[in-house]
Amino acid sequence: MSTSTLDLTRLQDELRYQGILMSFSGPFSHSIIEELGKAIRHHLESTQVAGSALMDVFAVYIEQAQNVRNYISRLESGPEQTRLAGSGIVVIAQDEQRYVISSGNLLDRTDAPALVAHLERLRSLDKAGLKALYKEQMRQPLNPQGGAGLGLICMARKGAAPLEYALGDVDERYVFFSLRVVI
Repeated sequence: MSTSTLDLTRLQDELRYQGILMSFSGPFSHSIIEELGKAIRHHLESTQVAGSALMDVFAVYIEQAQNVRNYISRLESGPEQTRLAGSGIVVIAQDEQRYVISSGNLLDRTDAPALVAHLERLRSLDKAGLKALYKEQMRQPLNPQGGAGLGLICMARKGAAPLEYALGDVDERYVFFSLRVVI
């Protein structure tokens, strides 16, 4: 056996140790998001997850995967296209009785301050505050870049704890943005 060969046994052991039920890393397309969504729903139904938890996990997965896809597709251009497209990842894990849905992707440094400010605002609100913000946002016009701006608010409302996020340095232009939602 070559030492450069991927050790799938070790990888599988690590995935089990981390409680990872599903992971996808690479270019996101609508069809990949849809097929993984079907697989997630089927897995959760087969393990008899309560209906409300199943729907929350599924909804947060879809929202995170679409956020990664939509953000990367807005930035993709020129020689960075392959690097950006391949930077997306989404993971669903089980931690005791909770499900954890995490995602990540490259983020242009210039977009980080506004995103962090929005996330911190969401983290500061209780359930009633999140509901009020949701209703307020519903009355706003659609964002010209797509969507109603409800994704992070919806995830925060479904979460059993405040949204968690991290920014890791990559290079002068990008940071790696990670988002974690506990259901």
